Amino acid sequence: MLAAIEAGGTKFVLAVGPSPDTITARHTIPTRDPQATLAEAAAWFAAQGPLTALGIGSFGPVELDRAAANWGFITTTPKPGWAHTDVARRLAGALGGVPVGFDTDVNAAALAEHAARGGAGAGAGSLAYLTSGTGIGGGLVVDGRPVHGIAHPEVGHIYPRRAPGDSDFPGVCPHHGDCLEGLAAGPAVMARWGASLSELGEGHPAHAIIADYVAQACHTLFASVAVEEVVIGGGVAQTPGLVERIAARARELDAGYLPGGARHRIIAPRLGTDSGITGAMLLAARAAAEA
Repeated sequence: MLAAIEAGGTKFVLAVGPSPDTITARHTIPTRDPQATLAEAAAWFAAQGPLTALGIGSFGPVELDRAAANWGFITTTPKPGWAHTDVARRLAGALGGVPVGFDTDVNAAALAEHAARGGAGAGAGSLAYLTSGTGIGGGLVVDGRPVHGIAHPEVGHIYPRRAPGDSDFPGVCPHHGDCLEGLAAGPAVMARWGASLSELGEGHPAHAIIADYVAQACHTLFASVAVEEVVIGGGVAQTPGLVERIAARARELDAGYLPGGARHRIIAPRLGTDSGITGAMLLAARAAAEA
């Protein structure tokens, strides 16, 4: 029996099942302080019976280097109380020392869309998952494995070119101001226009502005990493018509240059809101196989 956690800033989604494609039980708990949240998660898993492995896709930043003393930690997150929190080892210990697969929530979602049954990336050699909601993050899968460098990608903190006539808004990112997240995530939309993107009328200029910034990120992924697909999820991305608008704008930005041509696609998640937890199940399966 595999166990999985999609660890988000507002909620933890927990699941168990015999394989990544078969979840037999799931449970959602609010993200409170680390001690209470992790203890509640461990207690629920303990009640599910013996477990083979645990997969965790977590909000970040996180430490992914297994040689590091703080592997499996959430590190410098602005989430109050969660900075420098040991997640992976603490939960592994609470569950009897089971092997743990640990990655970012967006890498887990990218892995699911690439490898899981029914995912968006069937037949694709490479895929990026870009989530746009409370923040913006990106995960990459190339040749079937999540991409890690010295750390994990932070696609939300690239600096896009400012849209014409859109130079006054300073952005809301506490670190970078007008990075992609600071300009196009949900809190940026709310700070600028006082409503979510889906609440603003279809003709509101916000739709074109946000689509332009996210399309720039997609073009950057196509041009720099040469991924075949960018899957766009998250709350902001659920705005009707936004993914299609982003795809059209990315084609304009490319101007027919990239050699991948029509193989570069921008699409919505095929697994819907299950991308993250399915990816965590895949991380658990891989941890079990490698143990």
